[in-house]
Amino acid sequence: MGAASLDTYVHRESMIHRWSPRLKLVSLVALMFAFAAVRQLALVPWMLGLAALLYGLSGLPMSFLRQRLSYPGLFILSLVVLLPLTVGDTVLGQWGWLTLRQEGLMATLLIVGRFLSILTLGFILLGTTPFLTLLNAMRSLGLPTILADMTLLSYRYLFEIAAMLATMQQAMRLRGFGQRRQRWLRVNGQTMQQLAMLAGNLLIRSYEQSERVYKAMRLRGYGYGGKVVVGQSAATQPCALSWGLAAGVLAAAVSLVIAEGLLRL
Repeated sequence: MGAASLDTYVHRESMIHRWSPRLKLVSLVALMFAFAAVRQLALVPWMLGLAALLYGLSGLPMSFLRQRLSYPGLFILSLVVLLPLTVGDTVLGQWGWLTLRQEGLMATLLIVGRFLSILTLGFILLGTTPFLTLLNAMRSLGLPTILADMTLLSYRYLFEIAAMLATMQQAMRLRGFGQRRQRWLRVNGQTMQQLAMLAGNLLIRSYEQSERVYKAMRLRGYGYGGKVVVGQSAATQPCALSWGLAAGVLAAAVSLVIAEGLLRL
């Protein structure tokens, strides 16, 4: 679960680390929405440049971003890899039955650019802010208590489920699972059955764990009212640096929206 641990560098010192959590959350989410609204390929370099600038100010190492982009990167690549070969009428080149089309290539570049920019901002937010501080900031901005509690419990028990999965996988390996090498795309029925049983067992254990946690919370008075206390880190007054960063990021978001509208004319 090392890839899922996002709080490795939250205690570093940088401009983004010192940014007030509430202003950071509002500003970066607004910039994410501005990135998502971009439909013009000419704005993609500006988006990537802005995301790279903020990442540089955060002081996070490139390994942090590279490790966490691998799996979602493969997912988005599998979705858009066929677009340059199937979408559009303008042919840029043809090699046998492969045809590179301009419209599909532009759509691919736009999707990948927005994907990288938005995901980079998300990792900046999560990598420079402790999760509890971020949750307190969301709660202070009006997030319902039930959603905050569900988010906190989901984050907490992801690690429990990961540890449970690692234990089950080790037990299967000790019993001989995976000793024989399977050829590519040639997995026999017994292997598929064992993997299905592993997934089902993990789901059942996760459900039983959630029931035990819920009953324990009810026995301790959860759901019977009580005052919600916002963390001190989310309640402190923002400094001048925080306001300056927020103003700059929000100005960039508004500029992108305006530029998108002008390029459409």
